[in-house]
Amino acid sequence: MSYPIESKIVIAVSSSALFNLTESDEIFRMKGENAYREWMSARSEDVLEPGNAFWFVKRFLSLNRGYAQGQGPAEVVLLSRNDPEAGIRIFKSIRHYDLDIIRAAFLDGRSPYPYIGAFGAALFLSTNTEDVKAAVDDGLPAGLILSPGFGEDEDGELRVAFDFDGVIAGDEAERLYRSPGGQERFAEMELRKAETPLDPGPMKPFFEKLAALQQHQRFTGSTGSAGIEGGPMTRIRTAIITARNAPAHERVINTLKRWGIFTDEIFFLGGIEKRRILEAFKPHLFFDDQLRHFEDAGPMAACVHVPFGVANA
Repeated sequence: MSYPIESKIVIAVSSSALFNLTESDEIFRMKGENAYREWMSARSEDVLEPGNAFWFVKRFLSLNRGYAQGQGPAEVVLLSRNDPEAGIRIFKSIRHYDLDIIRAAFLDGRSPYPYIGAFGAALFLSTNTEDVKAAVDDGLPAGLILSPGFGEDEDGELRVAFDFDGVIAGDEAERLYRSPGGQERFAEMELRKAETPLDPGPMKPFFEKLAALQQHQRFTGSTGSAGIEGGPMTRIRTAIITARNAPAHERVINTLKRWGIFTDEIFFLGGIEKRRILEAFKPHLFFDDQLRHFEDAGPMAACVHVPFGVANA
């Protein structure tokens, strides 16, 4: 059974997140658009180096192993501020690395975020702060990818970790916690509302799609439903890593239950550094709404900042 794009997990990624375009961006800033176009054209055969999102994208696309080409559940779409001419070099680099990416939009300097919904993307990864902030403010699932994490491993898993409040769920609890006398009021409210689900946050659509595919994998077994051999299936493994602790844990569990979403692991840390869990879990992607949680975490995961809610006011 093939997946129409509406049924896939679609991730939109900017060209500067997929590949390292630091040098070309500097040419653009220092010498202008014409010099940039000439520079990119003269180097159209030069393969670009991996960017912050590269290793995650490669592992994500391995979810299609075992399916006929174009029929797997994972889709990556390139949404680029580059012009179509620069896109020639970018697609040559995509082919060099054997990345199964066939759809793209090259927008010649315009922001790509309005096209997230047009491609049905459950996630947009970019290195452009303004694009990500505009997307999140517009209610779209976007994140600023800050580090490349680690490269290849042989474990056969795609591991994704999420903070909870301000990422999967909204920031209702965070707003209360930060208010005067908030710590005591937070604990009281979370006990009183333990059975009341929180509002969805920006990354709920992506988390929900991952969880649904994970359940599909468990139902269908170790090969793609297309029945085509291609090595062992890449298994999805998810985790929630939150600063909450008991008794505020109940509302997290009950919210997920009400949404019908399953996760493999939940860590209620109560102030322990998230870095310790990241070292053990080794996620390919880690989402958080607070930059301080990414300190020293770059080598352990591709860290994605979600500029949402009161933590980013």
